[in-house]
Amino acid sequence: MKIAHFSDLHYSPERLDEADRCFGFAIHDAIMRGARVAVVSGDSTDHRLDAHSPALVTLARRIHRLAASMPVIMLQGTFSHEPPGTLDIFALIGSTSEVFIASRIQQVAFANGRFLASAGPVFTGGELAQVLAMNPEAVFTCLPTVNKGQFAVSVGALAAATDLGDVLAMYLAASGQVNARLREAGIATVGISHGTVVGCETEHGVTMAGLDHEFSLSALFDAQCSAFMLGHVHKHQMWERGGRRVAYAGSIGRFHFGEQGEKGYLLWEVDTYAAWAELVPTPTRRMVCIDFDGPPDMERLAQFAGEAGDAFVRVRWQVDEEHRQSVDRAAIEAMFANARGVKIEPRILPVVRSRAQGISLETSVDAKLSRWCEVANVNAASVLARLQLLETGDANAIADAVLVQLDQAPAVMLSTLVVDASATEAIPPDDFPVVASPAPSANGATGKALDWLEGDLFAA
Repeated sequence: MKIAHFSDLHYSPERLDEADRCFGFAIHDAIMRGARVAVVSGDSTDHRLDAHSPALVTLARRIHRLAASMPVIMLQGTFSHEPPGTLDIFALIGSTSEVFIASRIQQVAFANGRFLASAGPVFTGGELAQVLAMNPEAVFTCLPTVNKGQFAVSVGALAAATDLGDVLAMYLAASGQVNARLREAGIATVGISHGTVVGCETEHGVTMAGLDHEFSLSALFDAQCSAFMLGHVHKHQMWERGGRRVAYAGSIGRFHFGEQGEKGYLLWEVDTYAAWAELVPTPTRRMVCIDFDGPPDMERLAQFAGEAGDAFVRVRWQVDEEHRQSVDRAAIEAMFANARGVKIEPRILPVVRSRAQGISLETSVDAKLSRWCEVANVNAASVLARLQLLETGDANAIADAVLVQLDQAPAVMLSTLVVDASATEAIPPDDFPVVASPAPSANGATGKALDWLEGDLFAA
């Protein structure tokens, strides 16, 4: 039995072009290859859509075309992408074939081109006898996204993070008992779900580890399905055990920069005891990521621009705060004028200033000052001499000595005016600024030599 497995279509106004181009190609290819049933394993939309949204209308037309050639099962995906009830409208647009919406945990038999769902999570004894009498082509075990909020209300927030996987594993084991009887009767069994498998990889190459994921591989294989079709993770990946396979189809198109691997849909061949799957690539858009550790190299960017063509381009660089204006963003945008789109993401590094590295490790004031002089490239001897003068001398005596020096030698540099308060002996420092005395008055007097101390230093 051939099954076309589509996933993570993410129709939205922002992604409509990519999603519809790729999904349209996949539908046409699946019809040409003679698929018997189509499965959409969640996240058909990217978020809540209005009924008049072009994205919703376009998706409805695609599902209608698909249903004209084969029956369709659409699984409830992540609630933030598909709020409950979003998919119900698609059950009304079936044409030649039925569109079945799997919005709860259940088993669904496919016979004579129609779907028969269980009343509860699995077929009861009476229901199973009826199913076996119908001799269906396949039975689907549907496990849509579980509302973790409601689950937390039932078991508590603390247990919800780790117990969900155990609860789902119990259900998969229970459905496995039913599926084992179906397989003994020669009926193909297929699982469909939307969630995260422990140890799988995201589209950016990150391994999903931890205790809060929905499934383990052993739990999925316990469902006794020849094929288990998954959605939610955008990277195609597959696991095999005894001929049975579990696989993510991945997203139908490329929706984020940096995504790894091919994008497409899976064409499954499923029988009673085994399954095979082929990834059929879709015409996804090219995305070029250009990263620089420092400021962007304009020559390299020009080279990339010549090779980018109509791809979507992202340029990243990092530069310190003081040189952020040195990068010409407009010039970069002009380089990629022929690209389908360009995204510029500079990272501005804040300047971190340190008063003196290691100063806090010193234990005395003299040592701290010496450390500062070392970092600031200042003569430590003269500065330490002034520190000792301040520690041992009297402030008034130091000030009086300076004024006496000014009276006696008004034209001397201020660097010679620091004296020892006790001995009034000049200590000639070597880093005071030079301040010349005012010019003598017309009568030659120098009595106004101190005017600069008394005047307005901030006058224009």
